[in-house]
Amino acid sequence: MIVEIECLPRPYGEPGAPYSFVEAAIRVIQESGLKYEVSALGTTFEGEPDEVWRVAREAHEACLAAGAESVLTIVKFSQSRMPNPPTMESLTAKFRDGGSS
Repeated sequence: MIVEIECLPRPYGEPGAPYSFVEAAIRVIQESGLKYEVSALGTTFEGEPDEVWRVAREAHEACLAAGAESVLTIVKFSQSRMPNPPTMESLTAKFRDGGSS
């Protein structure tokens, strides 16, 4: 299963650490042991469904635990029953090299 998640806490962080509540959510994903990629507007990760669902919830809740007043989380889940389902790598490999900066 592949997930793209964007946690939008209010506020994003604290004075001196403007994205600390967002970073709390990213830390949950990093520490999960799942393959992940942070981008400018969200984080993508992949794994077995039970693990992915748990990590998505924990990332959402991490914003509140870190001190956010509220959090809105936008999540996209992709799951397949195919023998060789798509992976983050297979879906993005052809775009990895040669992009302009």
